[in-house]
Amino acid sequence: LEFDVVQGWEKLPEGWSFTEVAGVAVDSRDRVYVYCRGDHPVIVFDKDGKFLDAWGEDNFTRPHGIYISAKDEVFLVDDEGHSVFKYDLDGNPIMRIGGTKAETGFERGASPVMHSAGPFNEVTNVALAPDGRIYAADGYGNARVHCFSPDGTLLNTWGEQGNNFGEFNLPHGIGVDSAGNVYVCDRENSRIQIFSGEGEFLRVWDWVSRPTDIFIDAQDTIYIAELGFIIGNRPCLHFRNCFYAKPGHDPIARVTVCNPDGEIIQQIGGHEAVLPGNFIAPHGLWVDSE
Repeated sequence: LEFDVVQGWEKLPEGWSFTEVAGVAVDSRDRVYVYCRGDHPVIVFDKDGKFLDAWGEDNFTRPHGIYISAKDEVFLVDDEGHSVFKYDLDGNPIMRIGGTKAETGFERGASPVMHSAGPFNEVTNVALAPDGRIYAADGYGNARVHCFSPDGTLLNTWGEQGNNFGEFNLPHGIGVDSAGNVYVCDRENSRIQIFSGEGEFLRVWDWVSRPTDIFIDAQDTIYIAELGFIIGNRPCLHFRNCFYAKPGHDPIARVTVCNPDGEIIQQIGGHEAVLPGNFIAPHGLWVDSE
């Protein structure tokens, strides 16, 4: 695979800014949906970066994750709103899951996750299985994965705070492959855990550096955003942060492309984080039809 950085790709309207880009996704027509924490939460571009539309103003407490289904349903995660929303491509609301804060002992600035609970406490990301089931990583204030039916009914939930298999320390990103297996970016354990669709632990990839998001394409090629150890790893009262890379691991922020066996195909990013094509804090990612 060959990748080239395209500088100045997005053409924002004059005076607009993203503020913080939390996530990005692409619809069936290769239109790009940028989910951010500025005045215009959802900003839509064509594949060449031309501005098309914006919506979602005043609808979210703090945008975090975005996922677009094969049916062009837009799922938007509001972490501090403890909610997963479903919209159509024009920004019309269809469904909301959650909205009530689960009690886990987590309080920003005061206390980490003390025990897991039902949905949600600062939910982070969402992905759909081939059968339409919705999987959510309930990550900042919880340590669980929740599975919902397409209509939002809770079907299953698993995970506790910890570092054993099946336990999580900030499950941040989530993806589902064509077989229905669930890949969880267990960020502060610096690993990806892989489960069956029913939550049975299958295997672990521990070669990643604080993974934040994962995208799995139709051919089951896997793309992983790795936060690395440049930022976000200082001690704080409410996160059990992973401070250092494991021995032999490169601590840089990057994007890794691999196959379902975890064999690395390509890695993007270098040590000079501020240079074009490198990363400071890759948080979300997506791949279009090309």
